[in-house]
Amino acid sequence: MSFIDNIKIRAKKNKKRIVLPESMDERVIEAAERAINESLADIVIIGNPDEIKAKFPQYNLNLCTIIDPQTSDLTEGLINHFVELRKNKGMTYNDAKELLLNDFMYFACMLVKDGYADGVVSGACHSTSNTLRPALQIIKTKPDSSLVSAFFLMVVPNCKYANNGTFIFADAGLEQNPTSERLAAIAASSAESYKTLVEDEPFVAMLSHSTMGSASHADVDKVVQGVKIAKENYPQYKIDGELQLDAAIVPEIAKSKAPNSIVAGRANVLVFPDLDAGNIGYKLVQRLANAEAYGPITQGIAAPINDLSRGCSSDDIVGVIAITALQAQ
Repeated sequence: MSFIDNIKIRAKKNKKRIVLPESMDERVIEAAERAINESLADIVIIGNPDEIKAKFPQYNLNLCTIIDPQTSDLTEGLINHFVELRKNKGMTYNDAKELLLNDFMYFACMLVKDGYADGVVSGACHSTSNTLRPALQIIKTKPDSSLVSAFFLMVVPNCKYANNGTFIFADAGLEQNPTSERLAAIAASSAESYKTLVEDEPFVAMLSHSTMGSASHADVDKVVQGVKIAKENYPQYKIDGELQLDAAIVPEIAKSKAPNSIVAGRANVLVFPDLDAGNIGYKLVQRLANAEAYGPITQGIAAPINDLSRGCSSDDIVGVIAITALQAQ
């Protein structure tokens, strides 16, 4: 059974309500139909139902809930609550109404905030900032989380490393140049995400161009300090570094480069030193190894609000819907 098939089976056991605000994108509409047909989640689409069905007549959306902010009975209550949430930031009724009626991501996040839905999947045709800004303003971070970060869940075919080639790459979607403290927090959040989604023990490698002091540079020092903080603050997880990628995942190389590490040669969670490395790394593996790449999946938000790559396929969206539903459980 494939990784995503297992995720879908688990999602079906406790169905959640997932909002798709990008009703203007055919990939999203196709994914909505497929998610409903596979019973992965109850799907809410934001938009004008007549316009959606006229634009995409080939898809059967009868089992989806379509909410039009312009006419919904929920809109007035959501506007008033949004004003209450943001009044200290100067939010007025007219400003809130403008956002909720015209930016469907804000409307989607308010549905989650007020308990009408359990999670949101967006980003197929909007930037990460446009997807996550409403989430951070409305949903906010978990009480025990110091930051929001993002990862890609990578499934590499015919791979002998990790759990049949199943990895988390973090942060590959949000944190541009994390400090040592933020690297440590990303490592812990990613370990928790791996345990939840893959149901296997996480082995977290904090990556660098250096392995255990083989190179000297300020960039290496940042990772070394991050490893120290992570081990002190999150002793429940197996986290080690700094490690080069080959030492992190290849047992034979780990024996020579990092023989005393409990993570080297076994890593399934890869924490990159910055967003450039993480984003380039996931795209290389996705394109050259034909890997499945699900994400960016957010972690640290009080409810699952997940971004998509704008190059995503409908298959990718269906996968992220299932992952989001599982996170909501």
